[in-house]
Amino acid sequence: MCIIFPMQTYLFPALKYSAVAAALLFMNACLPDQNDDPDSSDPDPKTSEPGAENAATADFGKTKAGESTEIYTLKNKNGLIAKVATYGATLVELHIPDKEGNFVDVLNGFDDVSGYEDDDNQYFGSTTGRVCNRIAKGEFSLDGKEYTLATNNDPNHLHGGGDKALSKQVWKAVPASDAQAVTFSLTSPDGEEGYPGNLSMKVTYTLGDDNELRIDYEATTDKATPVNLTNHAYFNLGGAGSGTVLDHELTLNADNYTPTDDTLIPTGKIEPVEGTPLDFRKAHTIGDRVPDKGASKTDDCKTAPKGYDHNFVLNGKAGEQRLAARLKDPKSGRVMEIYTDQPGIQFYSGNFLKGQTGKGGKTYPFRGAVCLETQHFPDGVNHDNFPNTILKPGETYKTSTVHKFSTE
Repeated sequence: MCIIFPMQTYLFPALKYSAVAAALLFMNACLPDQNDDPDSSDPDPKTSEPGAENAATADFGKTKAGESTEIYTLKNKNGLIAKVATYGATLVELHIPDKEGNFVDVLNGFDDVSGYEDDDNQYFGSTTGRVCNRIAKGEFSLDGKEYTLATNNDPNHLHGGGDKALSKQVWKAVPASDAQAVTFSLTSPDGEEGYPGNLSMKVTYTLGDDNELRIDYEATTDKATPVNLTNHAYFNLGGAGSGTVLDHELTLNADNYTPTDDTLIPTGKIEPVEGTPLDFRKAHTIGDRVPDKGASKTDDCKTAPKGYDHNFVLNGKAGEQRLAARLKDPKSGRVMEIYTDQPGIQFYSGNFLKGQTGKGGKTYPFRGAVCLETQHFPDGVNHDNFPNTILKPGETYKTSTVHKFSTE
């Protein structure tokens, strides 16, 4: 049985144009940076078994606890490159061409594992969970039992919690023998970060010759437990570290969204985007309706909304692949389309990026990247009217998200 879930870091409450305050807020989590030399972060790359002819692996450094990590390079026949690391099952680099055929890395991230363990990492490119996004006050009830989780985003639980959140663990990697793909696996034991059940997970990254990066998620459990997995990539289609994304054009296949309270927890209502700054049903420049467009950092904002950080209710049937979002950089001509079987997508406009230094010494400025995280709705475990996030023994959680790249 399939299940599909909510994701993301920071949400925001409802807003109407008539309410003057544009509806938008803050969030966290980014992705890998850019590197004009696709192989420069692969010191002494070597092949690994199985799948030696397809996936090259290199050392990605040791964690503070002394665990070794690796990074795998996937490359298709058109020259696109994706690099994924065992720490956090993280998407570290993604090199795609512009309309002139020039390749650049479009993801925020770091050169090695030390950057991902640093406070400057805002979930860049990581697999987040067990439950991505927020759970109100870190509490939920399941089968008559109350569960308490870490409140690491006061007063709420965010992206799986503390040191044992999925984004902070070293996963096991197995490259495919017949495709440009790597599967990461991890088992989270019963009680880890407060969640019930031994949860066994797999995340597979596949780079196809059709210029699609596919992420497949799978999980099973021996106790009923909430599950909501996503990837927290930060995209700048002009190249990571190249400036803000306020000039990017965005389309979202969503007639509705989930308004939140002041702590970014959904109220339980589902409201239309029509007549609000959240209406991206037709392509719209991200910065057009963002308040304080001249701000260079979060603290410069004079208005409460810092930018976008909202869960959108995707049109179509959950469980079936359909277009969720389309992002275009007009300058480079790069286009990214996102297809998913999830019921929601979190749109976050980099409102808390702070100019941290990433790959190749590049900096990631305020509003310098966008996150489009496919998910079930935030705090879904506490809202009976939201799509189900509970995985039960005997069921298999399966969901897929595809990023398709082109130019125009």
